[in-house]
Amino acid sequence: MLVHAANDLAFGEAIANRLAELAALSDEPGRLTRLYLGPAHRRATDLVAYWMRDAGMSVRIDPLASVVGRYQARDGGTQTLMLGSHIDSVRNAGRFDGPLGVVTAIEVVKAAFKSGTRFPFAIEVIAFGDEEGVRFASTLGGSRALAGTFDEKALDELDENAISRREALADFGCDPSRLAAEKRWPDRSVGYVEVHIEQGPVLEKESLPLGVVTAIDGVTRGTVEVEGVAGHAGTVPMSMRKDTLTAAAEMVLAVEDRARTQPNLVATVGRLEVPRSAANTIPGLVRFTLDIRSPSDAERTKAVDDIKAAIAAIAARRGVRQRFTLGHHASAAHCDERLSDQLAAAAAACGITPKRMPSGAGHDAMAFDKIIPFAMLFVRCRAGVSHNPDEFAAPADIDIAARVLSAFLEGIGTP
Repeated sequence: MLVHAANDLAFGEAIANRLAELAALSDEPGRLTRLYLGPAHRRATDLVAYWMRDAGMSVRIDPLASVVGRYQARDGGTQTLMLGSHIDSVRNAGRFDGPLGVVTAIEVVKAAFKSGTRFPFAIEVIAFGDEEGVRFASTLGGSRALAGTFDEKALDELDENAISRREALADFGCDPSRLAAEKRWPDRSVGYVEVHIEQGPVLEKESLPLGVVTAIDGVTRGTVEVEGVAGHAGTVPMSMRKDTLTAAAEMVLAVEDRARTQPNLVATVGRLEVPRSAANTIPGLVRFTLDIRSPSDAERTKAVDDIKAAIAAIAARRGVRQRFTLGHHASAAHCDERLSDQLAAAAAACGITPKRMPSGAGHDAMAFDKIIPFAMLFVRCRAGVSHNPDEFAAPADIDIAARVLSAFLEGIGTP
């Protein structure tokens, strides 16, 4: 039995210590910034590879610089279960987003190795390098390569220093011409499972250490431009104004109101611009962004239509013009019910009833949607803070997650 006793924090403390060690590897002094294919990513890759070898895995770096550790199956088993997450970060990041899933998987495999336990399937622990999309425009390249959906045009994307992804990979020692061989085939895959901090406040509010993810939200992004008539703040009567900022303010509140009517729907205006603005000028032009997310594509599409209609009605009533432009779109990715139920059963075996919940943030797991079954286990994080140095998950909660992952492996590995 690999699962530690409930009062033994060996997993949690070991994982927390390794996360601290990994957090010291940064491209910027005094804060954690680890960009894809940069110097800190190189050092992190080497450190993670060392940990994987110590856990009884063979290790290689794949053509997109993902670290792949393989723990062989017993009795010549040919199927593979993938575990992992990412080791790149945003700028001025926290230490848990991504690395938690990688280090937890390594520690659980290490416990199996130390106890002489093998499974009827091989385990690959994968540390992806480009989930955050900070250095290059596109994201999830490493996981998309394994899913067989990587767009090779992304190799020619340039970073802010005009270095292409292709050049950066070559400098890292990778050969992207070998990408096709990385595709994982569904008939040889048990699935992909990712442990990750929640990045939100729900688990903490409900006093729960873990959540089992039901789906990764689909996303629609767009922009709204509102055009009226700029004028002098002192000379145009209130009843005669075509003020785009007050119109936009009402539109933003309409976006919020629509999202509040639907469980698991979220809508955000993250940026608002008032070009050529001045303290004594009635705004004549405003632009703002929209980000609308839901685990249900149908509900998200209906919300987009309702918001579009509300914005048009507000513009007509206020005598301003509006232009609603849709941009990025991604469908919801639904977790595999069987794997998710097995995670929940493993949690129950550890005395935990996890919350079933959607993920509003994107993850490497979504790259496998409709190709390879995937599941995710969320870990409570303090105040829901993420992408921030204050990001924190308690060792006790991390320990529970590791024990659940260990029980999950034993559960699916038992005939």
